[in-house]
Amino acid sequence: MALIRLLLLTLFARPLARFMTGADVIGAEHLPRTGPAIIAANHNSHVDTLVLLTMFPARLVPLLRPAAAADYFLRGPLISWFSRKLVGIVPVERTLAGSGADVLAPMREALASGHIVILFPEGTRGDASDEMGVLKSGIARLAQEVADAPVIPVWIEGAGRVLPKGAGIPVPMNCTVLIGEPVPWTGDRTGFMDALRESLLALKAQAPPQRWS
Repeated sequence: MALIRLLLLTLFARPLARFMTGADVIGAEHLPRTGPAIIAANHNSHVDTLVLLTMFPARLVPLLRPAAAADYFLRGPLISWFSRKLVGIVPVERTLAGSGADVLAPMREALASGHIVILFPEGTRGDASDEMGVLKSGIARLAQEVADAPVIPVWIEGAGRVLPKGAGIPVPMNCTVLIGEPVPWTGDRTGFMDALRESLLALKAQAPPQRWS
């Protein structure tokens, strides 16, 4: 199954992402070369996950684990199998948030296994405006509890226009992926969240105008 996943992402998903988005990458030198690591990206489209999974070299594909809402991606047998086995999601039970349940446990376990967890700190998709929503503090807990996992900010410009929330047909427009330096854990959750937000907004400010693919 690992080989099938590798072939799917490198031979099918990567060309598809290139066709749909162009996916210019700036700052690739900041990508982790091994796990554990946390990729913290903005989120305006399902295309975000596709782009992030296909910007890594093939040797790291087995380590990539996108965090995804269990209530959406495990809602039926077929999509559940595809999400777990081929996309490789870390299911997040967001319906249990606030209940006292440890919703971060699957991500913590993935990091402990040396994986690269792709996380969207906004928690849900935004709209095509590329405005960033409020960041949820769970990522600060992960940064604190898994200190050897660097948190790498990534800004994806334009995916919300390629496939906006609620749309079913993508529009081929160029996207830009901007990757920043890791945001260090300094011992203060509020300070960490402020630094992460500032890093993401700084990357956004560097994004070039969109163009048709």
